[in-house]
Amino acid sequence: MQHTASRPDTAAGQTVGERRDRQAAGTTPTPSPTMSVELSVNGKTYSLALDPRTTLLDALREHLHLTGTKKGCDHGQCGACTVHVNGRRVNACLSLAGTHEGDTITTIEGIGNLAALHPMQQAFVECDGYQCGYCTSGQIMSAVALLGEPVGPADADVREAMSGNLCRCGAYQNIVTAIQRVRDKA
Repeated sequence: MQHTASRPDTAAGQTVGERRDRQAAGTTPTPSPTMSVELSVNGKTYSLALDPRTTLLDALREHLHLTGTKKGCDHGQCGACTVHVNGRRVNACLSLAGTHEGDTITTIEGIGNLAALHPMQQAFVECDGYQCGYCTSGQIMSAVALLGEPVGPADADVREAMSGNLCRCGAYQNIVTAIQRVRDKA
């Protein structure tokens, strides 16, 4: 007598034995339902059919191919996925795409380009506010949002306001210098 394994198969949400039984019977799992979502991103409107569980981050990266927004921790702890929703910074990995119909979403691709960098992007370049670059888009998006927030004038105030964005390389002082340079010019 052969024993059917019953360990979880994370890909299918079923045990290995249940998956083998379904395959032997010729049945396949029902695909996830989709919902229609209309997103306004960087001034353009996109109509998408998404699984209701799709995060804003995955919609941006996987469906709209806007890969400047990075997937770091996927738990809202690193800030690499920071985007603006109606002018406020949001961790895109913690937000469902379907909840953003009617919102104005801005990603790093929407604040500047090579021919006309946003002043914060320019300051990051001039102050070497990046090292490996992985966190840079989230750092810049948070820094741009910070410009419109009530943040005190000291470097310590900026560090506190940017505490939701981590840099594994440790470019923090250069990031603060870049932000303060833009704030001083404003």
